[in-house]
Amino acid sequence: MTHSLDVAVVGATGSVGEALVQVLEERKLPVGTLHALAGADSVGQTASYKGRNLRVRDVQAFDFSTVQLVFFAAGQSVTAQFIDKARAAGCMVIDLSGGLPPEQAPRVVPEVNPQALEHLGAPYVVTSPSSVSVALGCVLAALRQVVNVERINLTACLAVSSRGREGVSELARQTAELLNGRAFEPQVFGRQMAFNMLAQVDQPDLQGHGLLEKRVAGELKELLVEPKLRMSINCIQAPVFFGDSLSLSLQTTKAVDLAKVCDALQRAPALECVEFEDYPTVVGDAVGQDVIYVGRVRAGLDDPAELNLWIASDNVRKGAAINAVQLAELLIKHYL
Repeated sequence: MTHSLDVAVVGATGSVGEALVQVLEERKLPVGTLHALAGADSVGQTASYKGRNLRVRDVQAFDFSTVQLVFFAAGQSVTAQFIDKARAAGCMVIDLSGGLPPEQAPRVVPEVNPQALEHLGAPYVVTSPSSVSVALGCVLAALRQVVNVERINLTACLAVSSRGREGVSELARQTAELLNGRAFEPQVFGRQMAFNMLAQVDQPDLQGHGLLEKRVAGELKELLVEPKLRMSINCIQAPVFFGDSLSLSLQTTKAVDLAKVCDALQRAPALECVEFEDYPTVVGDAVGQDVIYVGRVRAGLDDPAELNLWIASDNVRKGAAINAVQLAELLIKHYL
């Protein structure tokens, strides 16, 4: 990659934005000038990049014509507020909020559907999907040569960092209060999160389905180009700071060949398959890593056409920052 781009990270003080800045440095994306942007409350903070402390600037006053690439990592409302300014300035946009429609910003995971970028025109606008969809998409893409999936059943145990720094701080606060025998009023999650599991991660619709559950279903169908794929998605909030744990059950059309499944998982570039006698966890395995761990690969108890797996992935690093920077690398290499 020989092109040098001036880059802006919107939401640079959040957990995903901070990881983005770190990954941009680690993967040596050809960045000319990096602009760390956030809301007015965060102006004056600093972001560490290449041994320097970048002063965080107000996104409201930023001139997008001074950069060629923008990462939006500050939530859907922020993306909606500034996307038109970025596009009018001719910026390439990689959005991590999921707030843009697929026809405007296709969902892309480089290991799954890089061909989706071929139909884009400048200025390029792409969505980096939810961390759940990134992990699950990579696993399903690796398996589609050896199994024909009829139905997906997923239970996603999500870390509190899915709610940003506020979620991490709230779990830490609740844990400290309980360990010291003090009462507290729940804030971010509306009820006790520490030492507890919550059956939903956001507000459900009239049918009881959460926004993230519907988002994951839509993203998977788009990533895999399987609009009629049947699925059940259940997202629950777990008292874990970082790292998503996914319990996945696939209904296939014929008996599963476990040897072929394990071989396909092991050969996939983004995955690491853990040996049968062991299993991965987010703590000690996935957090801080650039790969997705898969374990407990097994057929159904009484159905040889059922395949069950356990997936552990760093939701902030692999599920967000790595995927977004990989998208930038693809655009720079092939389309700019």
